[in-house]
Amino acid sequence: MHQMKDDIKYILADENKIAETCDRLAAQINADYPDHSRELVFVIVLKGSVLFATDLIRRINRPCTMEFMKVSSYGAATISSGQIKIHLDLMRESLEQYDLLIIEDIVDSGRTLSRLTQLLKNRNANSVKTCTLLDKPSRREVPFSPDYCGRVVEDEFVVGYGLDYCEEYRNLPY
Repeated sequence: MHQMKDDIKYILADENKIAETCDRLAAQINADYPDHSRELVFVIVLKGSVLFATDLIRRINRPCTMEFMKVSSYGAATISSGQIKIHLDLMRESLEQYDLLIIEDIVDSGRTLSRLTQLLKNRNANSVKTCTLLDKPSRREVPFSPDYCGRVVEDEFVVGYGLDYCEEYRNLPY
């Protein structure tokens, strides 16, 4: 019987390292959003960021809510088209009273998160920031830096803890 762990070359971050990363990011977010008069909305980008977002949000010590978006810039291709396609949009129509924090699993070219950030700013959100578990700045094709970054990684293909290859490996705890 095939074991997923047999396909893994090495572990980039184990469960303890991921927990430490979530602790650090949550501390930064808690410090940056002390004002409870505006609702903090975590915009979770499906599917890869769900596990990271869940662990991160449990460490936030102020009221917050969650929304989900599913976006892509690849379609059936392996190279980004540069345009984002929204497969699932926010349920809220008016964003003026909200601080949005987009949660992503990994930033690669930067195209999708850059355009998604601009889209939500254009919808008049009070503020829009981004948080990613992993960042590959060596692959950047547009000027973009996440506001919160768990870890900078080299140009390697990463799976586990929500990240997939053909929808598999998301359930690995590392």
